[in-house]
Amino acid sequence: MTSDDIRSARPTSLLGLVYAVVEFVVSLCMAVAGAMLVLLIVTMGWLVFGRYVLNDTPTWVEQLSLMLVVWISFLGAAAGIWRKGHLGVDFIRDAMPPVTQHVLRAIANLMVLGFAIAMAWQGYLLAGKTWTRQIPMLQISEGWRAVPMSLCGALVSIFVIVHLLEQVRELKGLPPRPVE
Repeated sequence: MTSDDIRSARPTSLLGLVYAVVEFVVSLCMAVAGAMLVLLIVTMGWLVFGRYVLNDTPTWVEQLSLMLVVWISFLGAAAGIWRKGHLGVDFIRDAMPPVTQHVLRAIANLMVLGFAIAMAWQGYLLAGKTWTRQIPMLQISEGWRAVPMSLCGALVSIFVIVHLLEQVRELKGLPPRPVE
């Protein structure tokens, strides 16, 4: 079942509703990251224009670009976890017996879940510690650089939990994504 099937189907169960909400959140992450990527391209164009045509380099562009790269990376990473578009070495696991495959997939998901929870917590702590400082050229809180790390950790935690629920459904012989 593709993500288009999930989006077009009307959720009739709680789990179906969860999938619809998660797909909406992932689509929102990708839309925001895409808009930020366009903004990044425009600001870098302005940097080149300012430097070589106007002979007046805009100093705020570098700080904004760094901020945008952080947000784009973390939002894209969270969406990649949900859509299973991240890098992985599956050929070893796929060569194993089905029971071993499920165990290895569960271990991998639990390790990602642990990392995501740590990332969410540490991002939260970092944002809190840096919230009172300002980025000089942008006049916004330095904490905004850590917010995407915490947000990504929280989203990845949710996505991995849903992936684990899918795996349990597969073990019970049910379809992994229940949308009727």
